[in-house]
Amino acid sequence: MKAFRTISAASILCVTLFTVVTVSCTEESEVITQEVQVLNHRNAKTKFVKVKGNDFAYRTWGKEDGIPLVLLPGLGGSMDDWDPAVTDGLAQKYKIIIFDNQGVAASQGTTPNTVQAMADDAIDFIKALNLTKVNIMGFSMGGFVAQRVVLTQPTLINKVILTGTGPKGAIGLSNLPNIIAGTAGLSAEESFLKFGFTQSAASIAAGKASYARIQLRTTDRDLPLSDATSNSQFTAVLSWAQPDANSLEDIKMIKNPVLIVHGENDLPVSVQNAQNMKQNLEHGELLVFPDSGHASFFQNHDAFVAKAVAFLGE
Repeated sequence: MKAFRTISAASILCVTLFTVVTVSCTEESEVITQEVQVLNHRNAKTKFVKVKGNDFAYRTWGKEDGIPLVLLPGLGGSMDDWDPAVTDGLAQKYKIIIFDNQGVAASQGTTPNTVQAMADDAIDFIKALNLTKVNIMGFSMGGFVAQRVVLTQPTLINKVILTGTGPKGAIGLSNLPNIIAGTAGLSAEESFLKFGFTQSAASIAAGKASYARIQLRTTDRDLPLSDATSNSQFTAVLSWAQPDANSLEDIKMIKNPVLIVHGENDLPVSVQNAQNMKQNLEHGELLVFPDSGHASFFQNHDAFVAKAVAFLGE
């Protein structure tokens, strides 16, 4: 989820520490000072892995043991559009992997215009890292991709977290072009607030704080998405939004544990979608945040991280 700007009447383009630890020890009156780089969202280095001939950009940090957590961003998003309060919070307990899918930001290749093809690319990326089992977390469009990943390669996935997302034919999603048009003329921060948060003072304050945290990484930031990538993603999302009588039948086929997190006042993806998914999942759990919008897990980051960590650890 990012701010949006207009390209033309025919196309819409989506636009969303180094901590020094001093360790002193005394041995025969000698004091040794060592600088240790603590990896986190702000300073994790961008790495590249070859995926079917293309370099995919990714960053990773957090605990090395256990099953890693791969994050799939929303429409228009890249590695730099995650809220560090969420990623660093999760990294306290899990190895975090964020990446740019094919053709997105710093990754090479051509961005596909279907969700299934994006899911196939994500699976190829995970396998290119020689991982045999991962947890996945998808936000908005990333949640669409996550659903197709687990349905395509269920044995590769341990658990799934879906935030601000819905099944194929998601209620309200077809109105996305009008919602985006409503952000015309707004600044990037204003668009971020309108799209992801409610109009209450508390939600707006939380949104501003989240926006500020997202800007904290100042070096080695991702490249802007190209017009071609943005348009391909938008095409994929609008295709996903088309009514599908079998969408909930697909959801029933997911046997992995799934945590669904949604804002009660989500603008582009109605909370009814989360409720529908919960009712059709064999191992589904639903957390709805009140007075929260599309980016509910940014707004309620402490509560979200606590719940996500508990869910992944069960």
